[in-house]
Amino acid sequence: HKPAGTPRAVFCVSLDPARRTLLEPLDLFARPDARPRTLQWGGVFACGRTGTGILSSQPEENPHWWNANMVFIPYCSSDVWSGASSKSEKNEYAFMGALIIQEVIKELVGKGLSTAKVLLLAGSSAGGTGVLLNVDRVAEQLEEMGYQGIQVRGLADSGWFLDNKQYRRTDCIDTITCAPTEAIRRGIRYWNGIVPERCKLQFKEGEEWNCFFGYKIYPTLRCPVFVVQWLFDEAQLTVDNVHLTGQPVQEGQWLYIQNLGRELRNTLKDVTHSYSVSNHWTDIQVKGTSLPRALHCWDRSLHESNRNGKAPLKGCPIHLIDSCPWPHCNPSCPTIRDQFTGQEMNVIQFLMHMGFDVQKMAQQQGLEPSKLLGMLSSGN
Repeated sequence: HKPAGTPRAVFCVSLDPARRTLLEPLDLFARPDARPRTLQWGGVFACGRTGTGILSSQPEENPHWWNANMVFIPYCSSDVWSGASSKSEKNEYAFMGALIIQEVIKELVGKGLSTAKVLLLAGSSAGGTGVLLNVDRVAEQLEEMGYQGIQVRGLADSGWFLDNKQYRRTDCIDTITCAPTEAIRRGIRYWNGIVPERCKLQFKEGEEWNCFFGYKIYPTLRCPVFVVQWLFDEAQLTVDNVHLTGQPVQEGQWLYIQNLGRELRNTLKDVTHSYSVSNHWTDIQVKGTSLPRALHCWDRSLHESNRNGKAPLKGCPIHLIDSCPWPHCNPSCPTIRDQFTGQEMNVIQFLMHMGFDVQKMAQQQGLEPSKLLGMLSSGN
């Protein structure tokens, strides 16, 4: 998409978030909605779509990047954008996510990318992990093609997963029941997954699956990457067998959820810069800073440091980690809905559903129970 007006010399290439990720042939038939025909995404995508979030061409919704050249790549490979496996007599399905990105870059060079100053590779969920796996490879590809002047950057949204233990272990039948580590171990073999060489060298042969986890691959990346991650990510909780709505949450689950937030927060401490493609991305704030603002500050800091080596700009934060101790305690988070009724839940309703103990929680926070309830009601 090329917006009206004079576009900036910026290309934003967005990797579609996951519809389905396959681990092995049996996964095709594990659930009623996962029959082979659902894999054939290519025929169902419309020729055009309206961008939202960072893909929006409306300045009101996307104040800093609205006039960039937008390219949206549908997720049709089911391999976390890592596959390099062709269809053959042995393999009924092709998984070529990594090769798809390479071919898109080749085509874009002839459509204006060759004169760009910045290429931003962005993605959500599986697309976010795909950014981490491919951003350096895209930079190397452009250098080999003779375009060393293009600055390649990454934007990974909700693709920073933990290889932690499940709250309740289940047999690995499909992507929903598999523990994170086992899911990737199976998948990388099935997809013939490619990981960056610098990360691969950090692990023993056969343990390349480690590079699918953000906190392990991030230190090996050469390109700057902006990371956005929910502390209590729905996909992470799902693979860990914790469900926020439906049945009331038991005390053991509650403690597990709080510990998950702490673990994830710890893995983000060393991220130099901490996005969303949803239409409410301008509403979400961490410590008073919105995602578009933080992203703009990050972009400016890279521009300034490349130009004169200056330190990050004052009053323009780029590393923000929320201190929320439980899901949805940040009032700017999207409203949660009950998975069975579809009804919206406010913070107090949600916490009561989770077995919230006012007295105990107030004691933990060092507050009077009445004051804590007042703060929750006002959204503080």
